[in-house]
Order: sequence, then structure tokens, then C-alpha cells
Amino acid sequence: MTRTPDPAPGSSADASPRREPAPALADTQRAHWQQTYHAHPGMYGEQPSAPAEHAARAFAAAGAHQVLELGAGHGRDALHFARSGFSVLATDFSPTGLAQLRGAAAEHGPAERVRTAVHDVREPLPLPDASVDAVFAHMLLCMALSTEELEALVAEVRRVLRPGGTFVYTVRHTGDAHYGAGTGHGDDIWEHGGFAVHFFPRELVDRLAEGWHLIEVHPFEEGELPRRLWRITQETPR
Repeated sequence: MTRTPDPAPGSSADASPRREPAPALADTQRAHWQQTYHAHPGMYGEQPSAPAEHAARAFAAAGAHQVLELGAGHGRDALHFARSGFSVLATDFSPTGLAQLRGAAAEHGPAERVRTAVHDVREPLPLPDASVDAVFAHMLLCMALSTEELEALVAEVRRVLRPGGTFVYTVRHTGDAHYGAGTGHGDDIWEHGGFAVHFFPRELVDRLAEGWHLIEVHPFEEGELPRRLWRITQETPR
């Protein structure tokens, strides 16, 4: 049973008991992202995110070779991993975003180290057990996913990682300025400007790390608001 966290100081978050978001919300968000990628090709630019640069270093230090990226979008981070020497499987629920990734890989390289797969993370990951060395997800876990769906997803990540495999992910948290703003969908999910975000309390980070080795919870900021995030690094037991 989940516990509704206390609202962040100064937020207008609803203090009513947590409710699960409607299943249709994630489908609506998928259509919204499709339209957004159509309207703004390569919307995040060509340079990798700071978390991806950190993850590439962490993966290399751990001796990783195969990287799975969840929520790869148009692929700026997937291409960074490939250019860093990793074999990459980039997944996203947007065929449009992944088409842009393949186009960039074909034009600028290295296409031979990048594979793509359209995948909704509410479904089991399309990989065998213990088949990848590292998993990366920049702001994928703070999409319109319920706590129950997040627990199932992290269990899937653990299943496909080899022993000692590294998982680096980032999420916006309840100290973010948009937490409690816009339309509330329950379960700490708030929609602002058409984008629904699951804002993480620290309690949820710890819950998703149960059975893992939690290495780091690193706070950082990104964008103009700025968005306030955590970069979480955890490993499967060896």
C-alpha cells in the first residue's frame, strides 16, 4: 500500500489520498509525444544530456558493452553511447522519434552500433534475462506511469541486467516548481502544458532500489524553469 508523501514546501499539491491515474492518460501522452516529435524534429538538439555523459563514464568504468536506453526519443543520448563505443538498443513508444534517431545515425554515424525498437514500458521488456550490461533512462520514469507500473518496470530492468549491471535514471522530484501545478491525475502525477509528469518523493527512489545496490542519488537542475531532478545510479547484486 502506498503512502501519500507530504507536499513539498510551498507547493499546492493535493493532500487527498493517492489515487491511481487513469490508464487512458498514458495513451494520451503517447499521442502527445508523437505530435510533438512531428512538430519539432530533433527537439532536444544534437548534444547529449549531462546525465548521459555521466552514465557513459559510469558504464565504461563498470566494463559495460551493451546498453539499453529506455525512452530514447530522437536519440541524442543513444548516439552518444554508440559514439562512446557501446552497442545500443534504443527504445521509445514514439515511432517518429526513433525514425529521427535512425536518420541521424545513418547521416552522422555510427549506425552499426545502434538498434531501435518501438516499445511501451508498461509492457515487459523485449529482451532475455541477463542480456545487457547497463540501462539508461533520462526522465522516462517520471512520465505518466503509476507507482505500480514503475515497480514492474524496474523489476524488468533488473531482470534484463547481468549481475553487477548498472542502471542510471533521472526523474523530476517533488521539490520541482511544477509539482502541484496544473492538472492533478493522482499518484503524484501532474500535467502542465500538455505533459504529464510523475514527480518522485525520495521514498519512491528508495522503494525502487530495494534489492539493488543504491550507489548515488545526485540532485541537479536542467532547463530554464529550472527543472529539478535526481540522477539515480544503482547496480544489481553480483
